[in-house]
Amino acid sequence: MNNEARSIETDFVVLSPDKHATIEHFDASLYERLDKNYQGFSGHELISCYEFDKDWSSWEIHPHGDEIVILLSGEVTFVLQLENEEKSVSLNTAGTYLIVPKNIWHTAKTHVKTKMLFITPGQGTQHKSV
Repeated sequence: MNNEARSIETDFVVLSPDKHATIEHFDASLYERLDKNYQGFSGHELISCYEFDKDWSSWEIHPHGDEIVILLSGEVTFVLQLENEEKSVSLNTAGTYLIVPKNIWHTAKTHVKTKMLFITPGQGTQHKSV
């Protein structure tokens, strides 16, 4: 049992299908470890925090579940690629959040330092250039 305080900015959490939480340190080998140690991330979710100050350079999609994105600070606009249009959703107050539906391509745009918490169903995540 790990009952010491940690920072979500340096230690992410992997939530298994049976809801067991495992701490994974955020470093250059994180995503390689996730694929290797969690069977391609099948049925798992990643709880993570990212800070960024410019637009994402790619789109991403999560085919195995909805992603929850929560604004901690800054401001961001998420762009969702729907069937016939793009929809923009702005978050500009700490604590506001968006649920990105399963199988929807999305990206984020910002011009200020922005920090977000993500709860991501990682299995099968794909990326493509903006």
